[in-house]
Amino acid sequence: MGLIKEFKEFAVKGNVLDLAVGVIVGAAFGKIVNSLVEDIITPLLLNPALKAAGAENIATLTWNGVKYGNFIAAVINFICIAFVLFLIIKGANNLKKKEEAAPSAPPVPTKEEVLLTEIRDLLKTKA
Repeated sequence: MGLIKEFKEFAVKGNVLDLAVGVIVGAAFGKIVNSLVEDIITPLLLNPALKAAGAENIATLTWNGVKYGNFIAAVINFICIAFVLFLIIKGANNLKKKEEAAPSAPPVPTKEEVLLTEIRDLLKTKA
């Protein structure tokens, strides 16, 4: 029974649940970014070049058996994904800076602090 109890405590810890949610959201976000790159950006960037090369699909670009078209598509995918992630992280960092920059109001002194301050001031004037 001790092993099951330890596993239950481990599985329901906040860190494990946060990690699981992060992985699931990350996978879903990865699909969105891949679709953006593969279905929108890559065709928009490569259609003129593909037409000039006489190919309809980038995978058909080969030279002496070397499939350089696939490599070009992979490089473009990487650059686009890295740029999108850069923009997201930059936006998140800007939001954090705005939250940190907001000044907090000074704490309101308690009655004891006010009395102690008055006593200190009276002692200074008598000394």
